[in-house]
Amino acid sequence: MKSQLADGATRREFLKHTGRLAAATTLVSATAPWVHAGEENTIRVALVGCGGRGIGAAADALSVKNGPIQLVALADVIAPHVANAMSALSGRFGGQVDVPEDRRFVGFDGYAKAMDCLRPGDVVILGTPPVFRWVHFKYAIDKGLNVFMEKPVSVDAPTSVKMFELADESERRNQKVGVGLMCRHCRARGEMFDRIKDGAIGDLTMMRAYRIAGKTAKEATPRKPPEEPSELIWQIKWFHSFLWLSGGSFSDFLIHNIDECCWMKDAWPVKAQATGGRHYRGDNVDQNFDTYSVEYTFDDGAKLFLYGRTIDGCYGEHSSYAHGTKGSALISTGGHMPSRCRLFKSQDMSDANIAWAFGQPEPNPYLMEWEDLIAAIREDKPYNETRRGTEASLQAVMGRMAAHTGQYIERDQLLKHDHEFAPGVDQLAMNSPSPLPADAEGKYPVPQPGKVVDREY
Repeated sequence: MKSQLADGATRREFLKHTGRLAAATTLVSATAPWVHAGEENTIRVALVGCGGRGIGAAADALSVKNGPIQLVALADVIAPHVANAMSALSGRFGGQVDVPEDRRFVGFDGYAKAMDCLRPGDVVILGTPPVFRWVHFKYAIDKGLNVFMEKPVSVDAPTSVKMFELADESERRNQKVGVGLMCRHCRARGEMFDRIKDGAIGDLTMMRAYRIAGKTAKEATPRKPPEEPSELIWQIKWFHSFLWLSGGSFSDFLIHNIDECCWMKDAWPVKAQATGGRHYRGDNVDQNFDTYSVEYTFDDGAKLFLYGRTIDGCYGEHSSYAHGTKGSALISTGGHMPSRCRLFKSQDMSDANIAWAFGQPEPNPYLMEWEDLIAAIREDKPYNETRRGTEASLQAVMGRMAAHTGQYIERDQLLKHDHEFAPGVDQLAMNSPSPLPADAEGKYPVPQPGKVVDREY
């Protein structure tokens, strides 16, 4: 979920360089509906995926003060999501929300209809479950749109390859793309990265990351109730529970810890081994493990140890750490924000041993990622996070697959893996069957480490 916005968050002054955007927005397709704007340099936004995460991203976008921004279209496959987004955003942002009934779309083709309401240079927010990311991103590229997409951006190896290819195309076209790994826009973590690169704690040899908590979202799912007519739509409502939709709880929850640690290391792991298991499942039929432990290895031999757990009643922690040859670092503590970054003189992470700490309060990274994206659009600066977002998503796939198969997984071999969870996702319609049908008992296949070793299910 996106954060509650901080009224006192630092924001840039209004940007003056709007000429290129204004010129771009005059190149309207003859078939695209005209959208009113109070100023010719208004950036129009369409929201595709109107759940809580999409609403949060749209709220962050509308809060940016880098010139006028207006929401003009909504799309989702679940009608109440569209209604909820309209109510929440119009109630808060008033005239910045101009979405009449004919620009509110429900259905699997709604993404295209919503983007058709935009002009080249405008922004589409992709907040759907990530299995749809490559489909929607490809259409946005073809329309000449700038993009903000939520993480993860891929769910398996084949969709990661597709996203790397789309990254090439979007970079070639100079499209601005933000990916919702907002910790990369944290000013505190940014300063700490610079200090680590300057040798403040020596060479990084080991990192640790924890997201161990109780139930976090809808990662545990009961059988589909009889009153739900569509198995496909029901699974989308519970997308954290199904690997084909989201990569499961591992990809969705742990990607931030993976990404911020790899940022500090300034490298990506080349292989992973892992363990994990299902414990108190009751009548739940989702595909997730309750616990995950991953050992990632970098090319220089350094390690990242990652721990995930979603079991109530256990010790909880949501933090990441780095250990160097001359000291150590607290990358984040107690969640994504504030990070409360600190460097320590040795491996003793006590207050008395602090070498540096970022001052509080910290600017809100959920807002900073939008400030940075809009500034790049208005000033026409190179700005594309697709490749990095895809690499972080692939790393999540690598660790998850290592746990689900019980095998050592190497990155380069993973990219050649051919198990695409939902190869026909671009053809889905409201009456389509799910790519993952239940068996006669209403259950779904779950990973079996050591038994099913060449694919996750």
